[in-house]
Order: sequence, then C-alpha cells, then structure tokens
Amino acid sequence: MPVTLEDKLVVAISSRALFNLEEENKIFESGDDTGYMKLQLDRLDVPAAPGIAYSLIRKLLRFNDDGVQRVEVVILSRNDPVSGMRIFRSSAAADIKLQRGVFTQGRPPFGYLRALRAHLFLSVNAQDVREALGAGFPAARVLVESVKAGDAWPNEVRIAFDGDAVLFSDEAERVFQAEGLDAFQAHEASKVDLPLPGGPFKPLLAALHRLQMAGNAQMRIRTALVTARSAPAHERAIRTLMNWNIRVDEAMFLGGLPKGEFLREFEPDFFFDDQTGHVDAAARHVPAGHVSSGISNEPAQEAVKAAPKTAKAPAKQRAAKTAAKPAKPRSPKPRSR
Repeated sequence: MPVTLEDKLVVAISSRALFNLEEENKIFESGDDTGYMKLQLDRLDVPAAPGIAYSLIRKLLRFNDDGVQRVEVVILSRNDPVSGMRIFRSSAAADIKLQRGVFTQGRPPFGYLRALRAHLFLSVNAQDVREALGAGFPAARVLVESVKAGDAWPNEVRIAFDGDAVLFSDEAERVFQAEGLDAFQAHEASKVDLPLPGGPFKPLLAALHRLQMAGNAQMRIRTALVTARSAPAHERAIRTLMNWNIRVDEAMFLGGLPKGEFLREFEPDFFFDDQTGHVDAAARHVPAGHVSSGISNEPAQEAVKAAPKTAKAPAKQRAAKTAAKPAKPRSPKPRSR
C-alpha cells in the first residue's frame, strides 16, 4: 500500500520556527555560508534550544502517542542538508518524532507545500510565507521575539485565531477601512445571515476540528476566536462558523481592546493575526505569527483600488476607525532561514 499523508494533519515548519537558531543565523546573515555550515557541523551533537513553535509541534505530535498516526510534521527549510542533520538530531534529543524534511540550501521551499498537502506552514521568512499564502496554504511568519508558550496545559493544544483576513475573508475589513466603524457594523448587521467567505486559515481550523473528532484519550484541542469585532458584528462571525459546522471553544469580541492580556489568560501555544500591530503586541505575552493576507497587508495603492467605491467617511467614523485599529508598524526584513 503506497505511503500517503492524505488522512493526516500536515504541518510544515522551518528550522528556525521549531528551534532557536538565532546565533547561527547571525553568521549566515553576515554572508559567511561556510562558517555557518561549519558551526552547524561542529554542533551536530549539541541539541538546539526550543524555538517559538516548539510547544505547538510537540503537543500536536502527542496525538500520535496511541500508535495511530494522525499528525505529520515535516521540516521545510532553506537550510543546507548538512545543517539538516543537526535539526533531525535535535528533534530526536527532544523526543520530537520527525521522519521527513526538505532542505533547499537557500532556495524558496514553499513550492513543496503542494506535494505535502500541508495544512499549515510556519516560517521566519516573510517572503516564503507570502508566497505560501498566495498559493492557497495557511501560513504565518513566526516572531522569534515572542514569549514562549507556558506549560500549564500539557494535554491541550491551544490555538487562537483572529477573525477577519485570517479565519474569514477580508470582505468586512475592506468596508471598515474604506468607510469606518459605523458602516462596518451596519454592513455586518445587514448580512448577518450570509456566511462570510473563508479566509486563509479556514482549512487549518477545519483540519483541527477533524483531528479533535478523530479523538485521542490523552490529548485535546482548544481553539479561540480573538477579534476586534463587537456587537452587533459578532453575530455574523458566529453564524459563519455554524454554517461551516466548525466549533470554537472560546470567542472573544473585544471591540478594539488590546488582545495581549486576553491572550495571556487563554495561554495559547500559538496565535495568528493579520495585523502587524496586534501580532507585535501579542508576542509580548504568547507565541505569535503574522498572517500577511488581506487589505491590511496590501501596498497602499492596491488597497485603495480594491476598496469599495463609496463617499469619504464622516470625521466621526474616521475617528472611530483610528481608535479601534492602532497604527501598524512595518514588518521586519525577511530572514533567510
């Protein structure tokens, strides 16, 4: 019988997202490829320290502990094959059971996501993440400066998602950015019974739902929707999930309040958001990843073209928009590993 990944949750992850290789990466970024490879070879038997996505990956793989292979994690890295040896040895030392890896020695690796049929791609390289999202795969740039996940929930995989432009399309966000908060609320209230189109992370949420339903007596998944939406716009989000027949365990409709402290209480193994300001703030509390999708991540001129052709929003609405959505700093320069 041929080997297949069709019936598994497949996560592709870069070396630096799984392990802390920042010291080694500084040598690589200096242009000293030979020195980088030598250091990795010298440290072949020195296990790399846990990285930001370490807790998420370790817990997901525990769904296989009863002997049924439900989750597959594949290293998908710009590293060279020599460095790949250290990654596999570090994984073995941490009792993280990895079998597969693709090492492209500096070339973009995202093209292999299709062959893997991946449900998630985690990388530190912003360009690779953008390309993966463009190809239709859930992907996020891991913030290596994030706080690492705690150990309060050893038997739960906890994942938190933003709504618009992450779980849902950016349809409503475009209205908000073009016309302001009042128009956004009115738009969502008028379409309350019309499900939102799926966003880039709908396939991951659906795969997690299937994994939860497949069952494992020792492990479970707990998900949370953490969104700036508030009543009455909350109802369309809830009805959309009901229409998809997918349940989230918690939903936080924060009406523009900072998400960081709420995330700290939820204690996720990972949080996904499209707004760089929200992701940067969340990273001070939890592991976080930037989903570079939707209008908030388009160049300004493209966003203007794509916005609905409406009259300029009144000053009161523009002020509400500014208060609800903090300014977003630029994403950091893409890194190569």
